[in-house]
Amino acid sequence: MTRTHLVLWGLAAVLVVLVMVQVVPFVFADGETRRSMWQARLIRWRWRRLARMLGLYVSDPTQTVMQVFVGERGRWASPPKPRILIPRISVKADAYGVVVRVKTLPKVGRDEWVKASAHLANAWGCVRVAVTQERPGRLIVRAVRRDPLTEPYVFVPTGERPAELERWEVGRDEYAQATALPLSNVPGICIAGLPGYGKTSLVGGLIARLAPSAAVQLAVVDGKGGADYEDLTGRFFAWAGDDLHAANAIFRRLHQLRRQRAERIRSVLGVKNLWHIGPSERWPLVLLVIDEAHTFLADVKGDKELMTVTAENRRLVEDIVKKGRSVGICTVLATQKSTGDAIPTAIRDVCPVALSFAQRTDEAPVAALGADIRQYPEANPVALQDPVYVGVASMVVQGRPGFVRVRTPYVSDADVAAICASTAGLTRDPFELLTEAARLAHVVPGLAEPGPAQGGDRSVGPWPDSDDQNAKDAA
Repeated sequence: MTRTHLVLWGLAAVLVVLVMVQVVPFVFADGETRRSMWQARLIRWRWRRLARMLGLYVSDPTQTVMQVFVGERGRWASPPKPRILIPRISVKADAYGVVVRVKTLPKVGRDEWVKASAHLANAWGCVRVAVTQERPGRLIVRAVRRDPLTEPYVFVPTGERPAELERWEVGRDEYAQATALPLSNVPGICIAGLPGYGKTSLVGGLIARLAPSAAVQLAVVDGKGGADYEDLTGRFFAWAGDDLHAANAIFRRLHQLRRQRAERIRSVLGVKNLWHIGPSERWPLVLLVIDEAHTFLADVKGDKELMTVTAENRRLVEDIVKKGRSVGICTVLATQKSTGDAIPTAIRDVCPVALSFAQRTDEAPVAALGADIRQYPEANPVALQDPVYVGVASMVVQGRPGFVRVRTPYVSDADVAAICASTAGLTRDPFELLTEAARLAHVVPGLAEPGPAQGGDRSVGPWPDSDDQNAKDAA
């Protein structure tokens, strides 16, 4: 076989490999992914021309070595033209559209891509283009042909015990990827949004996920009156409707539990922070849910008694949020507009996890998510008012830059009620568990009750009465 034949056979082999790389994935892909693959090819073929039309390029005046040589040697050589640099892209298709990874250029960064995103969506035939900064010098441009944020997403709880309590699977993002929020070492979670856009359903989904675990105990205070949670109360060790005095009694109890746990945690668990070993059945994660939190925390005008109760509620909840993290107490506050008049900033601003459903005013997203949301207009909750975005929230996800929009799942009330009814036997009073754990600490080697230097041998009893607690606070 001659050298020419070898070269021809080599070229044929390369051609076959290229065809297989392009054709085989296309053949085995589903219909929606095939459409996205055609879209990805068109984006690659037309990119250089489109980039020039949208101004996503830079002119580099630096001369190359050849331009310098020709300029010096060529008598009739014309002045060298600046080079046009186009951002390099790589395109990957999926069932929902394409993901374009971009290498930025000087003066063509994230801001320039965000400004051009609407024109890119029109040119690429997409419903939306979102730009995020992956890392310095790298962007991810998500071109969505089918919007996962507008497609129905239903979660049917199975009643299985959660594999871990450190994370909360909150939904799927605009990339159709599962998105989780942390529960580990989190003192508070703030949920905001207009009525009817998914706050209560999100809380119901959280309860349905955690209820099958004996390492979780739940307390709920519902500012709407309790109708949303009446069928779930079998799984709650404490529950109240919109009565300020009943809610105040629960806040007092949780405040006392926080203090008792802080005094006992080293002697019972041998650690200063529960999350070093994780929640357990004898020392569970206590989740305090305050739905429509403004009912209990907002200023009350005119009635001195209610003003006194509200002021105490604010003080107690602030103490629970600020000091409950290490002893395993997490507070979930849900409200419509988390401005300072609804949830005091001393409480709201120490909640590291925050998410917001649709909002109407510009100040509401800033109050819920922080001032940085202004730099991400594509993720601003004000843009989520369309009914198709019911159940979609904007949030910060650890490890991901900027803000992420997430479709939270719909969980039917009947499913949540069934889970809570079937797991009602797991409900225990955290004070009783703390008493049992303290007694066990006397017989477990290496664990001992705190001595006088650490606060003395204080007994741990059942839920304290309000009068007793008033006397202790006064002392």
